[in-house]
Amino acid sequence: MAHAPSSPGQYPMVPGDPYGGHGYLSGFISLLLRAEPYPPARYGTQCLQPSGVVGIESICELAARLLFSAIEWAKGIPFFPDLQLSDQVALLRLGWSELFVLNAAQSALPLHAAPLLAAAGLHAAPMAAEHVVAFMDHIRLFQEQVEKLKALHVDAAEYACLKAVALFSPDAVGLSDPGQVAGLQEKSQCALEEHVRRQHPSQPSRFGRLLLRLPALRSVSAPGIQQLFFSRLVGKTPIETLIRDMLLAGATLNWPYGPMQ
Repeated sequence: MAHAPSSPGQYPMVPGDPYGGHGYLSGFISLLLRAEPYPPARYGTQCLQPSGVVGIESICELAARLLFSAIEWAKGIPFFPDLQLSDQVALLRLGWSELFVLNAAQSALPLHAAPLLAAAGLHAAPMAAEHVVAFMDHIRLFQEQVEKLKALHVDAAEYACLKAVALFSPDAVGLSDPGQVAGLQEKSQCALEEHVRRQHPSQPSRFGRLLLRLPALRSVSAPGIQQLFFSRLVGKTPIETLIRDMLLAGATLNWPYGPMQ
């Protein structure tokens, strides 16, 4: 009979466990994967209109669903729901943009649509030339980070662990117990390292290459992501101010496009 984990990240042994004595790691990864609310494979074709052209409204809808998915995923993974609500909010306020970029890469968000979004945004709200240059730089950085993740052929378990490492950041402002969050981040890193060692033994540098993608994700500014994907959805309301409502409301959140079915 299974017993509850005795400390963060520890799970009972799994029969036939491929992690050879590290059942708590495979159990942790399994729960991270199980928390995914929507299959990533469903996202890629949802932006296409019948003509095969990517529509701006479709991209905005997909972006909203990717963000909503990130919040729902966090609510379902081990240990996050046990944190104080204020800590949950702090972690998501810091990490939502990294989770969004990881989800965008995993879901094959059509990157060639970004210039279309930019043009639409600039038409709706003209800006000074220097701001246009900065805005286009945000788009370039976003596209670069997604392409670099795709080039690594990251698998579902690796994406799940990377998202957990990004989410459990002890750097978030106002945490009641940063040490606890740091411990959860370390567990997530250990799970990723063990998965890579077992599944990709011929790539000894893979774990480091994956982990080094996370600091680079912070080069993609959260305001830039909001301006590109969410200005039509929430206007100038910062995504960070909506995080608490999203945590509390869950599937009942009144998105303009409605919750994903």
